[in-house]
Amino acid sequence: MSDTALRPGLAALSILGGMFTLGITDNFVPYISETGSLWQFHMLRGAMAVVLLALVAGLGFGVIRPVSWRAVLGRSLFPATAMLIYFGCLSVLPIGVVVAGLFTAPLFVLLISVVFQGARVGVVRIVAVLAGFIGALMVIQPDPSALDPISFLPIVAGMLYAVGAVVTRLWCAREGTIALSAGFFGMLTLFGAIGLLILPAGGPSGFDGFVARGWVPLTGAMWFWITVQAVGSMIGIGLIFRGYLLGEAGYVAVFEYSLLVFASFWAWVLWGQAVTPVALAGMAVIIAAGVVITLRTEEAMPVRAVKIPEDET
Repeated sequence: MSDTALRPGLAALSILGGMFTLGITDNFVPYISETGSLWQFHMLRGAMAVVLLALVAGLGFGVIRPVSWRAVLGRSLFPATAMLIYFGCLSVLPIGVVVAGLFTAPLFVLLISVVFQGARVGVVRIVAVLAGFIGALMVIQPDPSALDPISFLPIVAGMLYAVGAVVTRLWCAREGTIALSAGFFGMLTLFGAIGLLILPAGGPSGFDGFVARGWVPLTGAMWFWITVQAVGSMIGIGLIFRGYLLGEAGYVAVFEYSLLVFASFWAWVLWGQAVTPVALAGMAVIIAAGVVITLRTEEAMPVRAVKIPEDET
């Protein structure tokens, strides 16, 4: 991409629009999770997204067939598992806690680069990683006397998402965004189908039963919210892709942290989930740490979007 094609203002607006959309749609998950099934949700939403991507590719806006099936499927395992955990946690934890956990991904990218790829980092980024983990603990606020492992699952999602980002660079440099996105949603569709085959139909009632339910009867309301999720995800991620096409990754990546603000705001509006001052400070620390790492890393990593490979032609 040439410098003359860069439009940083529009890139920032595009990223903010994508995060605003995702911040709303992620808050709609409780409408599904009270009576629905996590596995059914992912299977249906993933299938809808793959169909939409096929239509987009059919209109000439990309290629859905991957260059390497093995690379795309292998890479898709990590972000798909991360999103499986992410959406499962949305049914039992405040959305601000879940999103903050996912946004530890840049910290893990740096750690993986150092430990497994021999990357050399300075004191500033090391301090940023430590600060980011402290920020995550401030958001989770674990009680040593009543430690709940579920509270740490969003951080596991962030770690898996980071692995996906690293292997994207290593395995999928020649792949297009449509192929990578289709692989991601296709993997979620497969995960959902496997869960439905393993779990018996029905299951526990209430939000806590979202992960434990198999196939449940689909009401009109559930179809509506799953469709909203599928379309909203495609619009949000599409805007993020557009942002990375219009601006330098190191510049636009910092705007992805607006998801913490948008998601927490809509959680307060829709569900009355207030963010405590300590958790709010923790989010600020995570954002600051991520921004420092992003701006001091040559190849910035988008948090919610699939990395856009450079055009090699």
